[in-house]
Amino acid sequence: MSEYRRILLEGYPTVVQRHGDELVAGDGRRIGIEDAIHLSPVKPRKIICVHLNYKSRVDEFMTKLPATPTYFHKPITALCGHGADIVRPKRCKWLNYEGEIAIVIGRYCRNISQAEAGDYIAGYSVSNDYGLHDFRDTDAGSMLRVKGSDTLCPVGPALVTDWDFRNKRIRTLVNGTVKQDGNTNEMEWDMHYLVADIARNITLEPSDLLLSGTPANSRPVEPGDVVTVEVEGLGSLTNTIVEGPTAIRDDVGHQPMTTEEVVSTAMGGDWEFRGIRAPRGPGSAHYKSRLEDDSESN
Repeated sequence: MSEYRRILLEGYPTVVQRHGDELVAGDGRRIGIEDAIHLSPVKPRKIICVHLNYKSRVDEFMTKLPATPTYFHKPITALCGHGADIVRPKRCKWLNYEGEIAIVIGRYCRNISQAEAGDYIAGYSVSNDYGLHDFRDTDAGSMLRVKGSDTLCPVGPALVTDWDFRNKRIRTLVNGTVKQDGNTNEMEWDMHYLVADIARNITLEPSDLLLSGTPANSRPVEPGDVVTVEVEGLGSLTNTIVEGPTAIRDDVGHQPMTTEEVVSTAMGGDWEFRGIRAPRGPGSAHYKSRLEDDSESN
């Protein structure tokens, strides 16, 4: 496996390769990993994400997978890198992490089979598909403002080549505490399927990103929280949540809400807020259910 990163080197975006604890540019310049300012490892023209893919996430929401995947789109302005601040706008409070793996396209790709898909993948990276659920009640399912707000797509720190996605652990930690803990074997549709599916009628271009889904236990975070996504063999992506300098304008458009749909989605499904059951599945021990509180008080 090889590991490539994009960093600011002497003020310019530069592709570097990792050699031990150093990053080395093509002209031989070197910088320590801890001293580097990271950018997203690639500059995509498209960021496409699958809705549901991990079994634990499906079980958590007490739902069923569709017969085939469904997708949404994140604008390029949502992209940022390892170490970047993740902005929660003022007047919003339901910002959730979703640890994921990003597929990085390496060649122009259209109308290919699953068996061919691996030949069109440059490599993989760690990603975090943040969602601003205050806008969950609008945009008719496209989730444009939920998923597309600025900075809500950190990717990195590296593009890793020749990585086998099968049976790999993926975890999300908040302030050092594990919140999501899953495995790629949970995925209903693997990386090759997703690439072949999208490429049937959408041309994928070099550096395009496909985010492949998240396991159970996405939950809200607060300004000051430090969120790390770890993927076995790909490394760790760390970002800090900050409050934005400006508030969402209240004189135009749909406003941030705290409806039942917003809260139940942000907190992992309707099970808790409609009194169906306590949370379950991988990572459920990290969350204390209100249902359990109610049963203890009776």
